[in-house]
Amino acid sequence: MFIVLISIFLFLFLFKFVTGYGDFTLMSKKKPKLEQIEDKVFWITGASRGIGEVLAKQLASLGAKLIISARNEAELERVKSQLKGKHAPNDVQILPLDLASGEDSLRKAVEKAESLFPGSGVDYMIHNAAFERPKVSALDVTEDDLKATININVLGTITLTRLLAPFMLSRGHGHFVVMSSAAGKTPAPGQAVYSASKYALNGYFHSLRSELCQKGIKVTVVCPGPIDTSNNSGAKVSEKRVSSEKCAELTIIAATHGLKEAWISNQPVLGVMYLVQYVPTIGYWLMDKVGNNRVEAAKHNGNTYSLGLLFGKKKAV
Repeated sequence: MFIVLISIFLFLFLFKFVTGYGDFTLMSKKKPKLEQIEDKVFWITGASRGIGEVLAKQLASLGAKLIISARNEAELERVKSQLKGKHAPNDVQILPLDLASGEDSLRKAVEKAESLFPGSGVDYMIHNAAFERPKVSALDVTEDDLKATININVLGTITLTRLLAPFMLSRGHGHFVVMSSAAGKTPAPGQAVYSASKYALNGYFHSLRSELCQKGIKVTVVCPGPIDTSNNSGAKVSEKRVSSEKCAELTIIAATHGLKEAWISNQPVLGVMYLVQYVPTIGYWLMDKVGNNRVEAAKHNGNTYSLGLLFGKKKAV
């Protein structure tokens, strides 16, 4: 009987792992905590499309007050017009923002954001904006793409945090939600610079939380794998991706439950993340096996997340 029970447990464990959308801790949280959302001010960067747009729509429907930012003001107006909820669209504020614009510009944006909802300030800062180019080998990245990736993904995001954090500290509470990536947890052949930028964010924000958690500042680092957004609408349908709606839903759950880190992905990426985290020798060996094949698959517009890459398959399957 004991062996039967163990077998059933292992089967259920493996089934949940294979079919899940995220890590075990995240998947154990079924719903967001509404008391952590209603009437709270959420500032979302990169809110004009993709995950940022979906986050804005879901948070608005749950009763949040919103500040939505991106470079394209017209697109922000479009998003605002589609929001529905307790405060939308009347109490949704648009704040155009370019993360590469420099510290003086970002300081003005922070001061503006803090003034948009008198008596409230920013409760949640969702760092969603990011720069990513098509997959190429590490040695083929251009200097312009290198600078743009680091300026937006790292320098801009960290500078915005550094300028906003003192306001949160003065109130004794605040929460940074960082849309990092699975590429910030595992090697990402074909995305070396993007991966480096996400590793940098993970290191900075986990360190920031350790320094400020006793002063009321929370940090949730979210690491999505391949996500189906308008940004990658040209990707092969053979690439299994989590929907942007599911990614946004799980991000909100992770944030409102105060999770320090959350992984969101289908297999095989989720499994690779576990291997690299807990059995790094095997995880890195596996990525070394697929590395060159993944770069070649990208060149052939193939499935860059296929297990077939282990065997040298470059085309979509």
